Amino acid sequence: MKVNDLILQTTTTLLTFIILIFSVYLFFAGHYTPGGGFIGGLMTAAALVLLLLAFDKKTVQKALPFNYLSIAAVGLMISIITGVIALFFDVPFLTHTFGYVELPLLGETALTSTLPFDLGVYLVVVGIAMTIIQTIGESE
Repeated sequence: MKVNDLILQTTTTLLTFIILIFSVYLFFAGHYTPGGGFIGGLMTAAALVLLLLAFDKKTVQKALPFNYLSIAAVGLMISIITGVIALFFDVPFLTHTFGYVELPLLGETALTSTLPFDLGVYLVVVGIAMTIIQTIGESE
């Protein structure tokens, strides 16, 4: 028996948006303050779990038709490639570098090689966490 959870679903939609925005903030803040790909990925997975709790699995899969295991695999490849690129410059594995680039609206901006690595970690965490949650949810 499905009850009409209009208040829960409306609140979840708003909270999911706020959590996802905070997740992106944590992802980008992780270079200079606590945060980064791992905690940003956990926050994104928490937002998606909240959606799964408020809506049924079919509705969430229709809105977000992702294979989370593939997302984790792509993230792992991005992280590995980021580390291997350093070997081509005769520096140790996962050595990072940074430089400053002049962007039209933002001015002088620092770009680091840790950003793609953190993106890979972010995708791995979201992919694995959601795969585990969905696997546990299917065993009902």
